[in-house]
Amino acid sequence: MPAYPNDASSGIAASIGSLAEGTPVSAVAKRLLEIFTTGSIEAGTRLPPERQLASTLGVGRSAVREALAALEILGVVDVRPGSGTYLRGATSELLPQTLSWGLMLGEPRTLELIEVRGALEIYAARLAASRITDDALERLGAHVEDMRANAGNLAAFVEADLRFHSELARSINNTVLLDLLQSIRSLLRVWVDRAVQQPEEAAAAIEEHAAVYAAIATRDPDAAASAMAVHMNTAGARLSRSVTP
Repeated sequence: MPAYPNDASSGIAASIGSLAEGTPVSAVAKRLLEIFTTGSIEAGTRLPPERQLASTLGVGRSAVREALAALEILGVVDVRPGSGTYLRGATSELLPQTLSWGLMLGEPRTLELIEVRGALEIYAARLAASRITDDALERLGAHVEDMRANAGNLAAFVEADLRFHSELARSINNTVLLDLLQSIRSLLRVWVDRAVQQPEEAAAAIEEHAAVYAAIATRDPDAAASAMAVHMNTAGARLSRSVTP
């Protein structure tokens, strides 16, 4: 009988499969990460106990214990003594965290990510112009107003900026594109926080976002893509300056 008869532990354990004898801890962690980030396990789910995972994988409990400790550092699981191990977030939340630890971005890759982000944001704006609902459009406009209201508070300004782009991405109803953009933004977050340092930079960014909003509101995909291209050009330049010494 499973340790927790009413939870999903047995099903999760059964989906893992065994590993070769002598498998290193890193491989154990990789296998567990693959299972935990499939999107089929809800956040907050109690995961199988160490002994069950060890038996299923065909490895020692110490290897499982070390692998779970590594995943806890990454923010993937929450180990609660006396209670069990729980999945901490949904796939879209876990992916940026694990990527940011595993990729260990250097300057060249960061600049490449800025380019990719620009292309994806332009495409998202094009799709949003034809797919966004009236309610989402209203929220998008509210984020622009929040940016205006916080032009003198750069921390709050950056948060409003991020909410604008997140709202736009959600409005297109494309989970893959949404997750890609969220992952890239997570990896670039430290640079985004440093990119806008002067009031004139905030003012320029506000007008760029307002132009994107206005173009989307007209339901014109070409205009929306063009407005976002202008914004990504200047925003990308600001990000690049914050990355390069």
